[in-house]
Amino acid sequence: MYNSYQISLIIKQMSKQKNITVKKLLEDCQINKGFIYDLEHKASYPSCDKIIRIADYFNCSVDYLLGRTDNPKINK
Repeated sequence: MYNSYQISLIIKQMSKQKNITVKKLLEDCQINKGFIYDLEHKASYPSCDKIIRIADYFNCSVDYLLGRTDNPKINK
């Protein structure tokens, strides 16, 4: 099972690898700027829609963002 903090770390890591800011990612995906804070500090779970938008933005699998696989191209 995934947790919200783990998801935030994966999103930050991917942003860093793609050399974009998390702020830019969230703006481009039309997600509120408090999204990462909520994941980290409020342990809120993201909606499927938001996870799909981020996965599409990074061209990776949803499973990767959820920490179900170490390979961004694999869906479980």
